[in-house]
Amino acid sequence: MKKVRQGFTLIELMIVVAIIGILAAIAIPKFADLINKSKEGATKGALSSVRSALQVYYGDNEGWFPTDDFAGSLLLNAKYINEIPMAKLPTTGHADSKVVMTFSSASVSGVFDPGTTGTGVVENPLGTGGGGWAYFNDPTVSAIWGTFVANCVHEDIKGQSLTGNQATWSTF
Repeated sequence: MKKVRQGFTLIELMIVVAIIGILAAIAIPKFADLINKSKEGATKGALSSVRSALQVYYGDNEGWFPTDDFAGSLLLNAKYINEIPMAKLPTTGHADSKVVMTFSSASVSGVFDPGTTGTGVVENPLGTGGGGWAYFNDPTVSAIWGTFVANCVHEDIKGQSLTGNQATWSTF
């Protein structure tokens, strides 16, 4: 009787391992990109939530946005929003943050021109791009008073950066 061997040869196993390696090399970057897209989507949703809370506050206060304590005004008794959400800005180098930086005409000269740098004017009209959130609380500059944006001047996941009068992160 002839003895029949069962199993795989070394060559067959090496081919299977090579195919799995190729598939993994293709799938891992796609997966990492999906994680960054989900973080960006979470930031868009969070931005929308805070802007909605701001609009309700605006309606309740007869056409006035918060001017002093932004977070305190919106979080008071959780009437407008329960907490400031996390700003997740993937691929920008900024850590996830709940910090809201407020800007007034003293910190931004009132010039709504992100392309200009120099004395008193920052690259992004609502901040220096340090991550987290930015809120413009000065009613004397009505063009951007009450504006709430992600505080980032870097490119987004699609590679878009400053467009028109606002950073791409600000146009969610």
